[in-house]
Amino acid sequence: MNFKQGKYTILHLIFIFIPITLFFMSFLIGRYPVTPIEVIYTLVSKFDPSYAVSDTITSVVFNIRLPRIIGALVVGAALSVVGATFQAIFKNPLISPDILGVSSGSGFGAAIAILLNGSSYLIQLSAFIFGMISVSITYFISRVYKTSGILVLVLSGMAISSFFGSLISSAKFLADPNNKLPEITFWLMGSLASINPKTLIPVLIIIITGLIILILLRWRLNILAMGDEESQALGLNTERLRLMFIIISTFITASAVCLSGVIGWVGLIVPHMTRILTGPDNKILLPASISFGASFLLLMDDIARGLFLIEIPIGILTAVIGAPLFLVLLKKGYNDWKS
Repeated sequence: MNFKQGKYTILHLIFIFIPITLFFMSFLIGRYPVTPIEVIYTLVSKFDPSYAVSDTITSVVFNIRLPRIIGALVVGAALSVVGATFQAIFKNPLISPDILGVSSGSGFGAAIAILLNGSSYLIQLSAFIFGMISVSITYFISRVYKTSGILVLVLSGMAISSFFGSLISSAKFLADPNNKLPEITFWLMGSLASINPKTLIPVLIIIITGLIILILLRWRLNILAMGDEESQALGLNTERLRLMFIIISTFITASAVCLSGVIGWVGLIVPHMTRILTGPDNKILLPASISFGASFLLLMDDIARGLFLIEIPIGILTAVIGAPLFLVLLKKGYNDWKS
């Protein structure tokens, strides 16, 4: 085994070990104290009832902490993989999952549902639908222009994000300041506190399906990164392939946002962190981004609900940590993107 193979073997073990460790540790964090033995017995009790513990601990583990932990892992993996995918497609390290307007569109959809006294299911559905609508508008506008397709697509996304951002501000202006306004504001800050098994499962199916497709097709991202001329010379329809990746990534991002609200920086900084460790090869980068993104967001959620007496919205925490971390990573990874 040479040095490079040994390095990747160690990285693979690390990327497997970190999320598994954080998964079990996260059960111990919360206002209601639970011991490691009680967690193990509670999990095992689903297969062997003789290990059952108290109903209170069972409810805490299965109805509160387990859905939230799974939600953090899935949303973190989704945002980071989509960020890595978009950065490869657009060949730009500053691209994030919300660049095409999905987050602002989803935010407006959620705000409308909250104003209409919608249930949690309606809020999720409205956020998902408007997220898809915003990206569809972005892509339609970009099709009007015949040159600089990628650049126009990004600029269109920025314009649509600004447009839906103004609609969100209008919704907040019309909202009841004592009831609806705090609810809208809290949703836009991002949180995993409201996740429960019923709201998690449908979104989980969409995200996992999308991630599997991206992983299976990740080698094509390397070809797209070579440029349109080289990709077409290899027999690939670059425009169709790029659109396919955008559609899949949009479904994943909209699903993640409708579950957790707007959580920034994960899809921007995690691909940078992962790329420094693994290199730019998407065959390695995307699977590693799943592990790193899931671990990062779960760690942020553990800090958000365990460090202070009151829970901090996770979107605030990721921004506070993500902004300075991004500046450090940008300096370290700049030369990789220049080459």
